[in-house]
Amino acid sequence: MEKRVIVALDFNSSDAALHLVDSLDASLCRLKIGKELFTACGPELLKQIQDRGFEIFLDLKFHDIPNTVAKAAKVVGDMGVWMFNVHASGGHAMMEAAREALLEFEQGRPKLIAVTVLTSLAQEDLNQIGFERTPEEQVSKLAFLTRDAGLDGVVCSAAETGLLRAQLPKDFCLVTPGIRRAEDAAGDQKRVLGPADAVRSGSNFLVVGRPITQADSPNEALKEFNSAIAGVS
Repeated sequence: MEKRVIVALDFNSSDAALHLVDSLDASLCRLKIGKELFTACGPELLKQIQDRGFEIFLDLKFHDIPNTVAKAAKVVGDMGVWMFNVHASGGHAMMEAAREALLEFEQGRPKLIAVTVLTSLAQEDLNQIGFERTPEEQVSKLAFLTRDAGLDGVVCSAAETGLLRAQLPKDFCLVTPGIRRAEDAAGDQKRVLGPADAVRSGSNFLVVGRPITQADSPNEALKEFNSAIAGVS
């Protein structure tokens, strides 16, 4: 079975993270480690989770000068993660440098994707930081820039996947956070969609946090998400 659900480990301690990890079935999902948990616990926790059989999406969103990001990409490659990301707004040269830093990893090369527009940003937020394009237009522009830099795909909201899937190659990966069922609170996500609708629109992987991690039975909630997208294409 293709593991399309990525569970976000949004915790600030190894005890809390491992308590959740030990309640999940590694055959049903991959896991995302972001800035909070990685800053608190570092590579040691990442290795402990990998030793439990989980593949890791390291969500640190690198955004710096090309040389710095390239060096960081090589370190991440040595960690053996499944996937990591950079900010597409760092530009073509930065993304290309990150990709080239991974060329030495012939076996087990991590997927490299780029963040387009954060799902917490709506039109007024983009206007405040000087972007006049709509979220859809900005996502599309950055996705094409990412493709041209040779990366594997992008992070985008599920609201944009239909547009991108129609414009970009079939093997270009679309990773979508902000996935919520009808009964789930949106939280700080502003551009959200349900799991089946997201896959139908073209999402390859769905990042899910609180609807699973804060459920009474996280593994049962994970199974519900998997059931919702089973057979959907």
